Amino acid sequence: MPADLTTEHLWMPFTANRQFKNKPRMLVSASGMHYTSDDGRQILDGTAGLWCVNAGHGHPKITEAIRRQAGEMDFAPMFQMGHPGAFESASALAAIAPEGLNRVFFCNDGSEAVDSALKIAVAWQRMRGDSLRTRLIGRERAYHGVGFGGIAVGGIAGNRKHFGPTLAGVDHLRHPLDIGRNAFSRGLPDHGAEIADEFEQRLLALHDPSTVAALIVEPVQGSTGVILPPKGYLQKLRAICDKHGILLIFDEVITGFGRLGAPFAADYFGVVPDMITCAKGLTNAAVPMGAVIVRQDIYDDFMRAAPEDSIEFYHGYTYSGHPLASAAMLATMDVYRDEQIFERAAAMAPYFEEAAHSLRGLPWVKDIRNLGLICGIELESVPGKPTARAFDVFLKCFWDKGVLIRTTGDIIALSPPLIIDQSQVDQLFGAIADVLKAQSATPQQMATPA
Repeated sequence: MPADLTTEHLWMPFTANRQFKNKPRMLVSASGMHYTSDDGRQILDGTAGLWCVNAGHGHPKITEAIRRQAGEMDFAPMFQMGHPGAFESASALAAIAPEGLNRVFFCNDGSEAVDSALKIAVAWQRMRGDSLRTRLIGRERAYHGVGFGGIAVGGIAGNRKHFGPTLAGVDHLRHPLDIGRNAFSRGLPDHGAEIADEFEQRLLALHDPSTVAALIVEPVQGSTGVILPPKGYLQKLRAICDKHGILLIFDEVITGFGRLGAPFAADYFGVVPDMITCAKGLTNAAVPMGAVIVRQDIYDDFMRAAPEDSIEFYHGYTYSGHPLASAAMLATMDVYRDEQIFERAAAMAPYFEEAAHSLRGLPWVKDIRNLGLICGIELESVPGKPTARAFDVFLKCFWDKGVLIRTTGDIIALSPPLIIDQSQVDQLFGAIADVLKAQSATPQQMATPA
């Protein structure tokens, strides 16, 4: 770390600030599959940054598109004005979205995309005369960003406990993780589709379907440890929503743009929601951008309901459809297509799965869950010290092995750039294996958790 650099002024997000500042982990450059640390080490990126750098770091086509746009026009307002890039970006996104989802509302990240989708859902139901439909349903252990809407439908207690009441009229469906029946599943679990029936049998019976505006789910729950939908589970949720006139929102901030080897998880599972929220891989994380992709008839209803020449939807952001973000997104879509990034991910998934499950039987490994290029490795917790074991693996992978992983609780979550090759897959899982073995041999040397 440069001698004149101070860490004291920055309040870091989702970070144990004091622990980090005691021994900072600094990244100073990135290219392809690797970061470079401030001490000159190459760090294999096992997390695509934060689930977002799908085409690898520093792609020259994306970088050049941003540079060119910055020199041409840095900003243009989207309130009562427009610029070509925003419209081109919306068309490019609609072109790869599931059939029928072809209207795009831009924002800046996944949190804003979720709050936008929830507002669209409630406003649309009210616009159609269903004014009772204000209730929103999420899931336990869900992560839908950090806006007040997102933490309300989200199911992570730590993200809500300090902030008091959020949205009224929100309830949660039980998550489908069942290690007892599905431990070490390869791909989708066999057991648990019946949990979807609780949506109708418990929540809708309790609240009455006529009060529910929307159900929001991550097709794969990522941030709380890679929770996979059992076979048939998402199909059941779609059928229940259709039966009762409830909108189904897929939060694809993580699963969008090739993570499962397809443009969206909706394509992978063959289940088309009414809205998709996306961000992260939308611009390969080069410039912040998020979006809600909406069914055309939902958009059309807004257009018909409002008086001529009036604003149809009172919502938006200063940076919606930002010129630099639009340029980055268009270049990213070209890279995904021209370099067959989604197809490469699909081809690598079987090798990634084998490497992941090679850790079975190692010390502390309680479960392994994988789909596409996502993997969750659940570890036995140290008695009285939750998170300590996984956090120790994280630190030792970074400092000793030159590998970046992510942890949530005592779960290691992996989501590498989609350009990863077999030798890098071996390096990623080999590093974790080595650390777990060493941890078992010298447990007294385990690092203090964050």
